[in-house]
Amino acid sequence: MYAVVDIETTGGKFNEEGITEIAIHKFDGHQIVDSFISLVNPEREIQPFVVNLTGINNKMLRNAPKFFEVAKRIIEITTDCILVAHNTSFDYRILRTEFKRLGFEFERHTLCTVELSKKLIPELESYKLGRLCRTLGIPVTDRHRANGDALATVKLLQLLLDKDVEKTIIKSTIKQESLNKLSPKLTTIIEDLPTKTGVYYIHESDGEIIYIGKSKNIKKRVNQHFTNTNTKSKKIQLQVVSVTYEITGSELVALLKENEEIKRNKPFFNRVLKRTVYTHALYSFCDDNGYINLKIDKVDGRKNPITTFSNLQSAKSFLFRIVEEYKLCQKLTGLDIAKKNCFGYSIKACNGACIQEEPSVDYNKRVTQVINKNNFENKSFVIIDKGREYDEHSAILIENGIFKGFSFFNLNFQINNIDVLQSLITPMENNKDVQHIIKNYLRKNKRLKIVNF
Repeated sequence: MYAVVDIETTGGKFNEEGITEIAIHKFDGHQIVDSFISLVNPEREIQPFVVNLTGINNKMLRNAPKFFEVAKRIIEITTDCILVAHNTSFDYRILRTEFKRLGFEFERHTLCTVELSKKLIPELESYKLGRLCRTLGIPVTDRHRANGDALATVKLLQLLLDKDVEKTIIKSTIKQESLNKLSPKLTTIIEDLPTKTGVYYIHESDGEIIYIGKSKNIKKRVNQHFTNTNTKSKKIQLQVVSVTYEITGSELVALLKENEEIKRNKPFFNRVLKRTVYTHALYSFCDDNGYINLKIDKVDGRKNPITTFSNLQSAKSFLFRIVEEYKLCQKLTGLDIAKKNCFGYSIKACNGACIQEEPSVDYNKRVTQVINKNNFENKSFVIIDKGREYDEHSAILIENGIFKGFSFFNLNFQINNIDVLQSLITPMENNKDVQHIIKNYLRKNKRLKIVNF
């Protein structure tokens, strides 16, 4: 649990500043679960340059509560939380100074979004909150006011959690939280899980991830782990302390994250490296008569396939479908081994390419359409899919045929510039498994929005 805080002060000498406004949002990594926002009477004058910056003046604070009147609420909302701020050293120092004046030692684990941004999004021109949010497409209202900046920091933290593919933030959070509590009962863990699409991470007491999975219903899938009686499930039930999750909305994003993070984190109860998720592929070649033939074969790493399949049956089903849709020849696609014309020609479903009756130029145009539709080599485009919330979409970036990563963006933020998109994405590795996952998903979900660059 995180307590995202932003503080506005009077300005002045070091450690003599007073708080003029404070906003704290309790954030569980997915949504805000509690908030505290208040002006504060600092009992001292505000520096003129601060008035110009924030718009907060002495008159506005005359009847505001003093710090000792809001101190109890601050302690309550930050208890058992990691304190997060953009430049935590400032906000944490101000809070500790104010509590010290009351004779109370205020101590919390902290997380700084400036430091995290520099680590996870290197080489940006500026890491100031306003500039950073503009670069990343994060909406900011009431800049230099506590609540506006705190809400922007929540959005930034959520984006950084997405980009933290090694799960360093989550692991350290679980480790800190587990020091102060006994391992919860399995039913308690399940109660806090959503019924949405995403990736889930099962942790042991030191925060290490022992299992990663993907599901369209996270709660239902984790419940299966906790109720199954097979050997692996029983071992997981004994070791689990916490389950964290990431809602993706898009099943494609969930599949890609699961694939990459199993390989990156190598959880004990997952296979060390996921086995290749495809067995058969579609290839093409030109015969002696100049016709482009399509052929299903076992995957050969030395050849570049048009697309890949999880098994032979799904490959054949695909081939039968495109033969009918594009009026292709069953013989030239390997579905008919007739020596002369194919069966399709007999029922007028084939134009006669099998007996050179249809010109190769005409036939090859339709085969090329199939190849281009199912192979994105050298193409640059974005797949627009579901987001985590109703006002959000996910974007999966393919650049020159190479998968680059994904991001989430607000519906009001237009994805029409590849340079802007590159700054938003969580980078991920491109490999044959990923290519198969994306191509397979595109085949099954024909109504997806594709933006070409």
